[in-house]
This record gives sequence, C-alpha cells and structure tokens, in this order.
Amino acid sequence: MKNLKSIILGLALLVVCGAVKANPIPDNESLTATHAVNTYVDAITRGKLAGLNDVLDQTVKFSMLRGKKMLSFDKKQMMEFFKGDKNVEQTCTTSTDIVESNADIKVVKVDMKYDGFTRSNYVTVTNTGDGWKITNVYSVFK
Repeated sequence: MKNLKSIILGLALLVVCGAVKANPIPDNESLTATHAVNTYVDAITRGKLAGLNDVLDQTVKFSMLRGKKMLSFDKKQMMEFFKGDKNVEQTCTTSTDIVESNADIKVVKVDMKYDGFTRSNYVTVTNTGDGWKITNVYSVFK
C-alpha cells in the first residue's frame, strides 16, 4: 500500500510538473487571418488601433478607386491616416464575407454601408510564415 501511494504521488507530481512546464503559444500563432481582419475592421470603423501595426505586412499596399482615379498608399501613409481617425466611430453598418480562402491566402470583402453609398474593401490576408498579415487592401466606392 505504501508503494502504491508513492507511485501515485510520483505520477501526480510528474503530471503537475509537465503542465507547469508547458510552452506558451508564440506571438505569431496569435496572428490568425480572423484576428488580422477583425483588427483592420476595428481600426477602419471604430478607430481602434491596438494591434494594427502587427497585422499589416511591411509591404502592404492600399489602393483606392475614386471615380476614374486610382490612389495608392503604403503602410506608413495609412498608419498616419489611421492615427488621425483614432477613436472615431464611423456611422456605417459593416459586414464581412470571405471571397476566397486556402491554406496560404484569404480574400475578405469588408462592406461599410453609409447613407447613400457603400465602401467595399477587398482585404488580402497572407500566411507569411510569421503569422497571417494583411498584404493588400483595395477599396471601391459605390
């Protein structure tokens, strides 16, 4: 009986030590496609910038079609724009739809419906090996 208690105590100690020694989830594993899109939507519709810099790839390109004119912006320019709209809540209804999805890339359509027009953002999220990051945003106004 004494040996049985010692064996059970030893096994319990082994289980507890194994659980305590468990490795934390690396930061890049929290960078999922869903997290990247939700962070972008929070920034563009609510002015919430927490984590936005982390989900935007260094080479991200923002393109916007206004009438017949194409406007393009890089990450630095867009971060400055977002900082100007920090904590500004847009008066629109926002919806998201997955247009294309596979193991390496996702294209998500983010519609922002205002009174009188809709802004559609086609957000490309890519599995960069360093987590899912936004690599392209194409916006059109209808």
